[in-house]
Amino acid sequence: MLLPYFASQTDQLLDLLRQLVEIESPSTEKAATDRLTHFVEPIARQSGAETHILPQTDVGDHLLARWGEEGHDFLLLCHLDTVWPLGTIRERPWRIVGQRAYGPGVLDEKASIAIVLTVMHALYTDLDLRDEWDGSPATVTVFFNSDEEIGSRTSRAQIEYLARDAQVVFCMEPARPDGSLKVARKGTGRYTITSLGRAAHAGSGHAQGINAIEELAHQILRLQAMTDYAVGTTVSVGWVRGGTRSNVIPDQAQARLDVRVRTRNEGERINAAIHSLQPVLPGATLTVKGGMSRPPMKASPVTLEPFKRVQEIGAGLGLSLEGDESGGASDANFTAALGIPTLDGMGAIGDHPHHPDEYVWISSLAERAALLAALLTGW
Repeated sequence: MLLPYFASQTDQLLDLLRQLVEIESPSTEKAATDRLTHFVEPIARQSGAETHILPQTDVGDHLLARWGEEGHDFLLLCHLDTVWPLGTIRERPWRIVGQRAYGPGVLDEKASIAIVLTVMHALYTDLDLRDEWDGSPATVTVFFNSDEEIGSRTSRAQIEYLARDAQVVFCMEPARPDGSLKVARKGTGRYTITSLGRAAHAGSGHAQGINAIEELAHQILRLQAMTDYAVGTTVSVGWVRGGTRSNVIPDQAQARLDVRVRTRNEGERINAAIHSLQPVLPGATLTVKGGMSRPPMKASPVTLEPFKRVQEIGAGLGLSLEGDESGGASDANFTAALGIPTLDGMGAIGDHPHHPDEYVWISSLAERAALLAALLTGW
């Protein structure tokens, strides 16, 4: 019953998804992300939720929505923010090509927001569904945060607080491209390396200068060499800046890097190595800021036990579900680290998140909505 019901809702799901995609919400643009928060809030409220907007200073406001009595059995995690800068929607507008829907953030994770809102409306207010179904809706809390793509700095404490009362946490990040759920994730770190040198004229004063870009180049090679695929560790310098003009020896340069590890011990080792970097050029100095921001989520009973239950319930819908590891991190890393049963990758199926060709399979919207509804009513 659930699959046919949500299949009949596909047009409405797509229209909601289009609206969500067209409201751009980059993590670093508070006003833009606030517009999405304030778009989602009345939809949740009209579906029977008690809603609370949690104001933020530097990032978009977070949204807490609760269906049911005080206290909750399930915690669903959704993020409102995307990696795409304002104006991307004009360059790559919402479009449907065959069985795929495209647009900035469509998979990661505007589709998940559409799925959650549709499911909660169906379970709590849609009489057509309730007349056919004699179950009782679970008590559900959904936390929509606005800074997941930049580390959940302002939302982590709230996520951990809410998780402590949950029977299980479903993180609505997109599934793997083959539809697999995520039972393990790497831990992540973010760092900023700043090199300082001495400015000088690139002609007459070349010997007196200390080139900060040259110093940073040495450090970038050291950092990149820390990658070890055999143990699953990657260190990636993804942003650099330095200098003013080509005829001036630069006195400052900066790099930002991303770190991914499979174990806490490896994270501690890499963190120590990065913070132990020493200058190569005489007279240059280095500053290292940052650290490991999300702990690894290991495949363990914390993730594997809820996965087995999801497999059982999914089988009742005719779905064959697999579990896999992801090289990325999410807010599920936080809740799993607390020992709270956690399952990730509960969102739509598609491919190329954080890529201009990001898309979602349209058929997966109804499939994942039906799966979520079955879990909330049959756990």
